[in-house]
Amino acid sequence: MADLTLRKCSFCWGKRTYVMGILNVTPDSFSDGGQFYTLKTALIQAKTLIDSGADIIDIGGQSTRPGSQQILFEEELNRVIPMIKLLRQETSIPISIDTTRASVAEAAIDAGADLVNDISGGTFDSQMLTVVAKLEVPIILMHIRGNPQNMQQFTDYTNLTEQVIQWLDNQLNLAIKAGIKKSDLIIDPGIGFAKTYSQNLELLQRLSEFRSLGYPILVGVSRKHFIGHILQKNDPKQRIWGTAAACCGAIAQSADILRVHDVAQMVDVVRVADAIWRSQSSSAT
Repeated sequence: MADLTLRKCSFCWGKRTYVMGILNVTPDSFSDGGQFYTLKTALIQAKTLIDSGADIIDIGGQSTRPGSQQILFEEELNRVIPMIKLLRQETSIPISIDTTRASVAEAAIDAGADLVNDISGGTFDSQMLTVVAKLEVPIILMHIRGNPQNMQQFTDYTNLTEQVIQWLDNQLNLAIKAGIKKSDLIIDPGIGFAKTYSQNLELLQRLSEFRSLGYPILVGVSRKHFIGHILQKNDPKQRIWGTAAACCGAIAQSADILRVHDVAQMVDVVRVADAIWRSQSSSAT
């Protein structure tokens, strides 16, 4: 896999695990909806994530929790664009735009974002892959069935891991056909999206099989329901150490990027897990 450079930040796949900090500028995300809904609170949180060691800040204005409703295009723009512009004035850290809309992705890149994180893998908007190719930026393609409103009705798989790999392979081929460079593609198996409790565990247990596709792997387990189920904790904010265990397992199975809420704690997890499992990781100093 070719290394990726964003704003002079190098991502050397396989040498260490990178941390993507989540910044939801929404009123209704499952874990922190409304907590960082104003520019002031969002900027404070972004700086906290950066100071805690985040490698990328992922900004999203549309909740994708199960049952969430699609917001208007203008509302999504109004939520994310001012934050991207403000953060770009403050820092050179790579910024990801979490959206399924090509027009939002284009506006976000124009405002200072560096890559696109599409939870639909380029399927919700027929123009997404073409636009990303034109913009010449990386894109994260995530597996999903249905949409956030109905995705948990589509969890019937004949062979889960193989089918998710095949789906991602198809989207990767479409992305390349659209003109996106192979080095600009990242995959995400979609933990929690059209997956049951046991299916989420299977994907984590078999994550290394996704390496056969030949692309960096992003994993998003942070505070998710399957962790709450194991720990019997209904409050997502009480799932930090469950998240840490899931992240550690993902690293052992070759994850390249972890998308998390609790950056400071997960940076510590990454440093120790990388020292154990990354064959090329540097010795601790």
